[in-house]
Amino acid sequence: MKVVIPLAGFGTRLRPHTFTKPKPLINVAGKPVLGHLLDKLMLLDVEEYIFIVGYLGDQVEAYVRTNYPIKARFVEQTEMLGQAHAIYLAKDHLQDDTPVFVIFVDTLFEADLTNLAQSGRDALIFVKEVDDPRPFGVVTLNERGEITRFVEKPATTENRLVVVGLYYFQRSLPLLAAIEQLMARKIMTKNEYFLADAMQLMLQDGMTFHTRQVAEWLDCGRADTVLATNRYLLEHGHDNSAQSNHHEQTIIIPPVHIHSTARIKRSVVGPHVTIAANAVIEDCLVRDSIIDEGAFCKESLLAQSLVGRNARVEGRFRAVNVGDSSVLGFA
Repeated sequence: MKVVIPLAGFGTRLRPHTFTKPKPLINVAGKPVLGHLLDKLMLLDVEEYIFIVGYLGDQVEAYVRTNYPIKARFVEQTEMLGQAHAIYLAKDHLQDDTPVFVIFVDTLFEADLTNLAQSGRDALIFVKEVDDPRPFGVVTLNERGEITRFVEKPATTENRLVVVGLYYFQRSLPLLAAIEQLMARKIMTKNEYFLADAMQLMLQDGMTFHTRQVAEWLDCGRADTVLATNRYLLEHGHDNSAQSNHHEQTIIIPPVHIHSTARIKRSVVGPHVTIAANAVIEDCLVRDSIIDEGAFCKESLLAQSLVGRNARVEGRFRAVNVGDSSVLGFA
């Protein structure tokens, strides 16, 4: 099996942080989003990982090669023509008609990844039932539980199985052929080629798609959802508060993830706080926030905040969203 991970987008909803780092490298619960994703895939028998990169893609390659001993290729998407176009850029590495697992990096999940390949189906699409599916793409099913249609942003709440960004295909060549047809016919939505449209063509060709529900679906596409994901991960295995009790005149309220090189003085930290390497926190109250590498925070009350790498926050602020190497407060 090969894994294709498209991550070439600009991450505009996470600015200012994505001006200087790609969205997959945003830190949550002590590790970049991409790292959490790759950790989940380590249990699978993956022949090769193909990363479709774009703006600041060199940072993604450096992170993967430094931290994961995997066979990895990096293909650049120079035109933002959509999901299907991104996957098609991996075509030279998918000509052996191998199974392919496509995963979008906005998505962290709790899901059963065993027995992906089963006879009688051409693809397995991971879904989550939600109360209001209208902002998302959904699937409709027949009486046998097979997908009959993909609907982007439905007008009603009748079908609540939302597609979460994980797609397993038994064979790569039919997927590539559908994308080729999509682009030849210029079937576009908002000037982009969507994977859902390619899969609809595959259904029309008689292919059989089944679904599997994920237990949790964690979005990392906006500041508020990044903080929500940080909270979930800290509550589910990423709390290291037991190793973070050596800071000077400081109270730690779990769950938190505090890097061993962070320095904290006269502060109250937690719950739901991530503090990265070499960050300095002095005379602060910090909760429900992510403080990135090398940041300096002093005399601040911070909640629902994102503080970027080497940023400086000084003064009586509350909810802040500060990009890398920025200054908020006294210069």
